[in-house]
Formats: sequence, structure tokens, C-alpha cells
Amino acid sequence: MTDALRLDSDVRCGVVMAGGSRDDVLSLSRRIETLGFDSIWAGDHISFHVPIIESITLLSFVAAATERVRLGTGVYLLPLRHPSITAKTTAALDRLSGGRLTLGVGVGGEFAPEFEATGIPLRERGSRTDESIPLLRRLWTEDGVAHEGRHFRFAPVSLDPKPLQPGGPPIWVGGRSPAAMRRAGRLGDGYISTMTSTERYAKNLAAIEAEAAACGRAPCAFGTGALLFTVLGDAYEPALERAATMLGTIYRRDFREAAARYCLLGRPEDCLEQLERFVDAGCRHFTLSPLSDPSEFLERVAEGILPELRSLAPGR
Repeated sequence: MTDALRLDSDVRCGVVMAGGSRDDVLSLSRRIETLGFDSIWAGDHISFHVPIIESITLLSFVAAATERVRLGTGVYLLPLRHPSITAKTTAALDRLSGGRLTLGVGVGGEFAPEFEATGIPLRERGSRTDESIPLLRRLWTEDGVAHEGRHFRFAPVSLDPKPLQPGGPPIWVGGRSPAAMRRAGRLGDGYISTMTSTERYAKNLAAIEAEAAACGRAPCAFGTGALLFTVLGDAYEPALERAATMLGTIYRRDFREAAARYCLLGRPEDCLEQLERFVDAGCRHFTLSPLSDPSEFLERVAEGILPELRSLAPGR
């Protein structure tokens, strides 16, 4: 990428918090921060194949247990909520966390019942997201916001208190489709991938930059992340079997081929080779989603991956 969308000079690493009991969330949050990770992320669904805690609620709990780590949604299903509600809840989280929120957003669609449950037509998820992103920024920064659009209409309203971060939390766009690259390039402060190869990641960033140039976007800082399902172990094949089984349970389909193509698997040194390729492709913030015991996982990553990952020099 060129200076039109400026990437971070540092490489960072975070972890997905799956939820669990009150004590588990408290202890894991504090351990993640103590071990030196940069961020804690939460997935998001209204309803899904497996139980999942609502993301903003979970991150608010994590915020109270930590002081330093950034908090991110990976990714928040924006079309399932009215933008005024999203603006209000995320502004509150940003203030209470001390300005630590990154709002990763996506359109969802892999679980149709949650769209039916919220009364949102599945076919409108992209256009609702496109309309919502600029509205979030207005509601975070302006008073007396009025809007008349395709999906949302409301008279002047002010949402206070505003977020702590100037302009509101950065919005990172997730997704794999050309529409997601357009959305990231034209509307996003960053991009976060999932189930994406390093080769595709580089092409996605090129497409994002082309979209930014096409709309005449001014040069700006741009975050680049990758969410990676991960199984650490002493051998590749058992790690692959674990990933395929766990993801097959979560998504209710055969995941062996996808696990082999897109997951971090095996020894820390093997995972580092793939992470280095992601850095070369433009990624600067990794979000690791453990598919094994999180306590053991955190210790192994902190010892065998974090020090080496932080030493990577982009463009080396």
C-alpha cells in the first residue's frame, strides 16, 4: 500500500475472548493483559449454533478488569442493530474503558435465523451497514443529528456523553467479498480479515486502496488486522484435527479443508512463519482465536510467539 492509507509501523497481537463464567472472564482478561498481549476481542451474534455472549456487554466487563489492552469486536454485526443504539452503547464502552475500543463491523449472513429474529431482511444487510457507518460517526461527534435515508429516518437527536476517542472509536471493516473491500476503502478506518490466505490478504489490501483512491479519500492512518483460528501443538496433524472438529461444531459444516488452508496450526515456530507472511502482505494486528484450552494457549503464545512477532520489521 502507498501513503494514501498509511499502515502501522508496529506489529501487534490480541486474543479472542470466548466468554464463559464471570470468574473465567475476569481471570483470563487479567492474564491476557499481564502476559503482554495488545488487545482482547469478542465475536458477535444475536443467535448462533453455539452459545455466545453479546459482544459489547462482554467487552464492558473486560474493560473493568483491565487497564491497558485495546478492546475490539471481531466483528460486530452492524445491520442487526439500529445505528443510534450502536452509537450509544459503543460510546459508553469507549468512555468507560478510557478510549480503548476498536469497532470491527461486518454484515453477517451465515446464520439467517438471527436476521429473522431481529426483523432485518437478509438481503438488506450490506446497504444497512453502508448507511450505518457514516451515521455512527455523526452521532458520536455531532449534536442535533437528523437523518433521512433508505433504512433509517429520525428527527434531530443528540447522544451524550460522546466517546472519549476524538471522532469516536476506529471502525474496522471485516469481510471477504468485493463489497467488503469497497466498504473498507471508502468508509473504514481499517480492515480485519477472517479465513483469508496471505496471498488473498495482499490482494484485498490492494483492492481497498484502489477504492480509497477512486473516491478521492485523503491520506490517513489505516489499521490492518487478521483474525486467525489457532491450535498450538507439537505436531501439525493433531492440531489440524482439533481445528476441523471445533470449527465444524461451531459452524455446523465440514471444516477440514478450510482449517488446513486458513488456520494457524502446530508448533509456535511454524505459526510464526505464516504470521511473517501476513506481515509481508500488510497485516499489522493479529487476533488469535484459540481452539484449545485458553490458559495453556496464552502461555505458549506469550513465550513462543509474542517476542518474535514484535521483532518483525514490516518491509524487511
